Amino acid sequence: MVPDNLSEEEAARKRPSIAFGVERIGLLALRAPLAWTLVLLALCVGAVFGLERIKVDDSLSQLFRSDTVEYRQYEAVTRRFPSAEYDVLMVVEGKTLLARDNLEKLRNLVTDLQLIDGTRGLISIFSARQAPAPGQIPAALFPQVLPEGAAYDAFIETVKANEIIRGKLLSEDGTLTLVVLALEPEIMSNNKLKGVIGEIRQVMAEDLADSGLTYQLSGVPVMQLEIRNAVERDGIIYNVAGIIAGCLIAILFFRKLSFMVIAAFPPLLAILLSLGALGWAGFSLNMFLNVMTPLIMVISFSDSMQLTFAARDRLIAGESKYEAFRNAILVVGPACVLTHATAGISFIALMFSNSDLIQKFGEAGFAATAIALVAVLTLVPAFGVLLVRNEKVFATRFRGADMGVNALRAFCQWIAVRMVSRPGLYSLIAVIVVGTLAGIYATLEPRYRLADQVPDKQQAVEASSRLDAKLTGANPIDILIEFPKGASLYSKDTLDTVAQVHALVEQQAGVGNVWSLETLRRWLAEKAGSHDVETLKEYVDLLPSHLVRRFIDADQEAVVVSGRVPDKDASDILPIVEKLDAALKQVRDAHPGYEIAVTGLSAIAARNSAGMIDKLNQALTVEFLFVAIFIGLAFRSVVVMLSCILPGIFPVVLSGTVLWLLGEGLQFASMVALIVSFGLGLSATIHFLNRLRLADSPDHHDAAVAVERATVLVGPALILTTVVLACGLVVTVFSDLPSLRLFGWLSAFSMVAALVADLFILRPTAMWLIQTAVRLRGRKTPKTAG
Repeated sequence: MVPDNLSEEEAARKRPSIAFGVERIGLLALRAPLAWTLVLLALCVGAVFGLERIKVDDSLSQLFRSDTVEYRQYEAVTRRFPSAEYDVLMVVEGKTLLARDNLEKLRNLVTDLQLIDGTRGLISIFSARQAPAPGQIPAALFPQVLPEGAAYDAFIETVKANEIIRGKLLSEDGTLTLVVLALEPEIMSNNKLKGVIGEIRQVMAEDLADSGLTYQLSGVPVMQLEIRNAVERDGIIYNVAGIIAGCLIAILFFRKLSFMVIAAFPPLLAILLSLGALGWAGFSLNMFLNVMTPLIMVISFSDSMQLTFAARDRLIAGESKYEAFRNAILVVGPACVLTHATAGISFIALMFSNSDLIQKFGEAGFAATAIALVAVLTLVPAFGVLLVRNEKVFATRFRGADMGVNALRAFCQWIAVRMVSRPGLYSLIAVIVVGTLAGIYATLEPRYRLADQVPDKQQAVEASSRLDAKLTGANPIDILIEFPKGASLYSKDTLDTVAQVHALVEQQAGVGNVWSLETLRRWLAEKAGSHDVETLKEYVDLLPSHLVRRFIDADQEAVVVSGRVPDKDASDILPIVEKLDAALKQVRDAHPGYEIAVTGLSAIAARNSAGMIDKLNQALTVEFLFVAIFIGLAFRSVVVMLSCILPGIFPVVLSGTVLWLLGEGLQFASMVALIVSFGLGLSATIHFLNRLRLADSPDHHDAAVAVERATVLVGPALILTTVVLACGLVVTVFSDLPSLRLFGWLSAFSMVAALVADLFILRPTAMWLIQTAVRLRGRKTPKTAG
């Protein structure tokens, strides 16, 4: 079933190029294929060195990193009060936690942890003190030798009632304790973090052996290490999976090693060149850039397969290898340029996000798209003329024995015949279906949880969930209080402001584990009966500097009141933040000149996530219209512009409906997946419309025949590439990162949905629009979408 391709070459030469001649860069490689290949291979060597420059960005705040007042304020807090960013949270739990033997083991653990190189301080239940005597340093709550028998039981009741640790470092039921180990800041920015965390785990395992207690680690350093490990591990998996999937499908259907290399190697080299260029440009791997490998495969493999299929058909028809690949470039090349252009527009849309992370992803994607286009257009013909041998033998062998491809063509023709039989009816059904799905999509609400950015198959998320259950939460929420110029830390106005803010935070439902200077002040007042400012100042000076820096900045010009909130959806945290901010207005009014602001990662996420996701959703809506107009201008046809709208929207709204059925909302990962998938999904549409345009020849006046013929020409390659791309993307379900898993399966589903739209929506819609355009022009003879 090899079609006559003569009319396509003639049409390609006579008609204006939809890519404005950009596809002709592929002809340069045909003139000197060996030299061009050597040049690109030399660039690949340089790209290898670029890969070594790529670092991992494991910051938990990377999604919200932006040039906004809120984020600058958050950065200022983390600079002035570097606590949460460097805290390892150790969660030790068990019904026998406060048993005498286990308490001794726990104290030994606390002592050993402070001896680990790279740590700078520790807070635990053993940090608590007894009521101070006048003029003396208060003794430790836990004596060197623990009491026994009934005295021990009474002592434990005293420990559980201690207001400093109760509900903060020890759960109300006495079955869970929190140990906060502060690391040196420089540990976070070098390769020592893995070793330090590993040593902490080893010490915990040794000291708590045979205790019957469970122990887990959480906190920002642990989460960042787990993100870093997951990103590096996933990168290897995706590279290998993409290579294997592309090569297997290519060899399965082409049944010839040379054609497998021609079809699969240009996308693989495009991956290497793109990642190498990103490394030289200073990009860092993160939760989104880590999927750049499968995305480049998606972008380039589809067009590589189309070019290879077109050249292969021409070789079977008897053309020489130079003619075959030259004509493939002229016929299919313009569509390849246009598909890369629409994918590039999708990435440009991401550059308008408020998030630096998503902006960088857009920039990297756009650059990778341009590199992939050049690689595919030049390497496919170059490899083709270098690797294809004995064209006549090849044509004779495969002309009557091309069972796999012919079966796909027969299937595509079967669908096309039915779709063009009643185009008006099928187009109406498509409009109703897409409209219904769009209505469901519109009901989706923004969702964001910090846990979705952290590997959920590791300890950090589970440990955080235990803190949520027993100590009101693991995620910090801070209230920054900046003093007016000249105000003292120990002035009455300052201390009253801190006290009022502390009380309001404690009263706020959903916030717990509140710490500040007021905590120490209350303890002194209750246990020592001291309201003296000098006594407060004396005890602040006695505390370790790393502990003081948690709530007083080094210049004593600001303090922070810190609480904890559970890891819930941002929509649940936002009311807490807004109510707290509103309640603080009375303090601001009572103490003019004191700047009081609610900040912290939880507050930023709650305030910004919904707005950022909504803006991405709006960008996607604008992209629908802009890409349709862009394609219409490229084809110089209103019919083409209208034809691509429904099949372009369908994968997005269908994917959104699936999210709705699963009870999910719109997350950052799902929005990026939908935006990128929209641009990539139009590849099938563009290739079909391009072949339909070229099918308008003297031998193919009938629009139905033209639609069927274009379907037969592009259908097999579309089906094969969709299978490869879906497999390449769905491999992300093995990631430990929930956001990456969501991105992967949703992108894969969108690619399959795009194929469905191309076969069952685009065909009848294009047919009906062509017939309508002909009737409006008053012609009797149908004419295709030229």
